[in-house]
Amino acid sequence: MVKVLSKAFFLDRDGIINKPLIKKGKPFAPKKLSQFKIIKDVDKSLVYLKQLGFINIIITNQPDVRKGYFKLNFLKKINKIIKTKLEIDDIFMCLHTKEDKCKCRKPKKGLILKAKNKWNINLKASYLIGDRWSDIELANKMKLKSFYVDYNYKEKKPKKYDFKVKNLFEATKVIKNENQ
Repeated sequence: MVKVLSKAFFLDRDGIINKPLIKKGKPFAPKKLSQFKIIKDVDKSLVYLKQLGFINIIITNQPDVRKGYFKLNFLKKINKIIKTKLEIDDIFMCLHTKEDKCKCRKPKKGLILKAKNKWNINLKASYLIGDRWSDIELANKMKLKSFYVDYNYKEKKPKKYDFKVKNLFEATKVIKNENQ
């Protein structure tokens, strides 16, 4: 029996699912539950992606646990909120810092490869959306179609992406047009 490959929509968390905290022009993860705010229309967008047959998977770097800014239990609470309120099938997190030189921290391939193996994903039929260069660089390495949300952060910008959009909702409109 041949296994049917799934298509996935990979999403960064902070900046795509929820509003990041901005300090000196750079994005940061919320550090309190009261700071965790889901971006407008994310819920509708994720439902639509599910209707199109996508598995919705969050791929996120979360080094603040390792840095001691909050406990792993806090991340688990946020993940529970996300999975309860939104059409998210799975969440893959890298808790390492840049200095750890792990294989899972974006833009390295580890998280996508774990998701691919767990969910039997056809990467050629899949997409990634992110708001930072590391997200888009990962998409390019994995040959995923990419959506870049440019919040004009004061940091390095990606050089090559497939689509520039304002948010996840706009990305779903692009996919709808591609699938007509």
